[in-house]
Amino acid sequence: MSTTVMPPETRSSGDYIEAVMNTVKLKNPAEPEFLQAVQEVLDSLRLVLARHPEYRTAKIVERILEPERVIMFRVPWFDDQGNVQVNRGFRIEMNSAIGPYKGGLRFHPSVNLGILKFLAFEQVFKNSLTTLPMGGGKGGSDFDPKGKSDNEVMRFCQSFMTELCRHLGPDTDVPAGDIGVGGREIGYLFGQYKRIRNEFTGVLTGKGLNWGGSLIRPEATGYGCVYFAAEMLKSRQDSLEGKLCLVSGSGNVSQYTIEKLLALGAKPLTASDSNGVIYDPDGIDREKLAWIMELKNVRRGRMREYADKFKKAVFMPTDVKLDHNPLWNVKADCAFPSATQNEITATDATNLIKNGIQLVAEGANMPCTLEATKLFLQAKILYGPGKAANAGGVATSGLEMAQNSARLSWTREEVDDRLHKIMVAIHGTCFETAEKYGTPGNLVNGANIGGFLKVANSMLDQGLV
Repeated sequence: MSTTVMPPETRSSGDYIEAVMNTVKLKNPAEPEFLQAVQEVLDSLRLVLARHPEYRTAKIVERILEPERVIMFRVPWFDDQGNVQVNRGFRIEMNSAIGPYKGGLRFHPSVNLGILKFLAFEQVFKNSLTTLPMGGGKGGSDFDPKGKSDNEVMRFCQSFMTELCRHLGPDTDVPAGDIGVGGREIGYLFGQYKRIRNEFTGVLTGKGLNWGGSLIRPEATGYGCVYFAAEMLKSRQDSLEGKLCLVSGSGNVSQYTIEKLLALGAKPLTASDSNGVIYDPDGIDREKLAWIMELKNVRRGRMREYADKFKKAVFMPTDVKLDHNPLWNVKADCAFPSATQNEITATDATNLIKNGIQLVAEGANMPCTLEATKLFLQAKILYGPGKAANAGGVATSGLEMAQNSARLSWTREEVDDRLHKIMVAIHGTCFETAEKYGTPGNLVNGANIGGFLKVANSMLDQGLV
């Protein structure tokens, strides 16, 4: 293979990166999301590897790209009719150089090895940026909680945790929630862990407030993303006051993004789910947000009902034949993609830029394709990549772990203040690192390089493990 022709430290950083990328493609041919995430990081690391040949000599990049451990298992469970169902469970323990593995569990039919490897890889750098001692991991199942009864979800969670519990621990691996895993699922998972291990430890985050959870944890990803956006605007002597904002999704991240946007004087216009988009020209105010929260969190209904309730709102159903999402074709100042990966394509990015967008802050993980990201950077708009902008969720998970270890519970104001300071620090790291490596304003490079350096130096310190 061409990658072994020359020792890595004798090649130019560009040739070395290309060789590493070719090897990754050969080893992971059916994992497009993982390859996309790797490509984005490696593009940024060219700037670092030219200055630091020691990372090449120690094969730090090659080691970061391989998970330390991949766990895959079957999850059998009974549905309400007494039929046996079988799903597949995963946990990717990606990197523990700076702390125990930390990252969410996702329950969704789309879950597969490639998607979880991309999420775990992103998590390594995201957790590094938070300033907290957490490694990176991700897990989940192709189980779909949508349409299942509470008892079915409980039986699935108990079966899933019966296998996964042997790989978890407060100093080993501490999962949280992600898509399809909310407070209900975390409760069932934690209960089964406690039952099997006979110990009450902070082994999951996102717990209920009565049994070890942290205030602000449900809000943290959305709040943090808005705090990050505010810092981005501040770097151009601007603020969120009066800004028209597009938010995708209608789950936890989207709801609290809208809530914090309202608190900072912005006007959110949109929300969405898998069936379509609602656009409310009057804006989503606190009363309408409370209605969305009741719809989604209690009734588990669909966003189309919003247009029935609030007559000025327009519902645009999902149309797979369209080459763009109409949500990103609404004229606005700021965009907060908060639904899922690759929801903003090159066409969507072109529409946003054409309509005068000033800022994109990623609430979801990798919601922009590589082509979309390049368009935003070329247009010199403020662009906050997910591993920085949405790190507030895992940062507050880290704060929950700290409270569990100390057997303490901090006030809402204390947690929110710490979250705000962490997001300001993350923006500072990204902004300063981008400048230091010759690409001022490019927060993608700043986030990738800033996250990488801490992990890479830790790996050098710990030897070949």
